[in-house]
Amino acid sequence: MDKRQRIIDATIQLCLENGIEKTTISHIVKHAGIAQGTFYLYFPTKLAVMPAIAEQMVTIIHEKLSQIDRSESITMKMQKCIDTIFANTSAYQELTKLVYSGLTQTEEVKQWEKIYQPLYDWIFEVIEEAKSTGDINSELDSGIVARIIMGSIESTAEQIYLFDYSPTIQVEHVKNNLHTFIMNGLGKNI
Repeated sequence: MDKRQRIIDATIQLCLENGIEKTTISHIVKHAGIAQGTFYLYFPTKLAVMPAIAEQMVTIIHEKLSQIDRSESITMKMQKCIDTIFANTSAYQELTKLVYSGLTQTEEVKQWEKIYQPLYDWIFEVIEEAKSTGDINSELDSGIVARIIMGSIESTAEQIYLFDYSPTIQVEHVKNNLHTFIMNGLGKNI
C-alpha cells in the first residue's frame, strides 16, 4: 500500500475512533508508520485528507453503478442507482458523517462538485441514452438533471441513515416514492 493510502486509511480509522478534533497529524503518521514530513508531501493539513476520503467513497459507488447492465431500462437503472446510494449510505454512516464534518470545516468543501463528477457523469449518460430513445422528456438539460437526481437520492438516503433514522421508517416505501418522483420528473410515468 502506498504512503498516501496509508495516510488516508489511518485518518479514517483514527477520526472514526476519536473524532476529527482529537485526531492529530502526529497520531495519523504514527498509525500510518510514516515520518511526519511525509504526511506533508501528500496533504497540507489534516482536513485536506477529507476530499481523498470522499473520493474513495465516490469510487465505491461509481464502481457499483458501472456494474449495472447498460441494456436495462432507465426505470431499472434509476432504481438500482437509488438502491446503491442507499446501501452505501447505510453501510458507511459514520464515514459519511466524518467526510461531511471534515469538508465543511475548511475550504475543501469547494472540491465537492469535482469529487462527485463521476457520479454526475454516470447519470448524465443514462439520461442522454433515455432521451435518445424517446423514453424520457428530450427537452431536459441532462447536466442539470443529473445533479438534481444525485442530490435528491443522496439527501434522502442521508435523511434516513444520518439524521432521522427511526425503526418506524419504512426504507423501501421511501425509496419507492423517491423512484416515482424521479421518473415522473424525467417524464416517464411508472
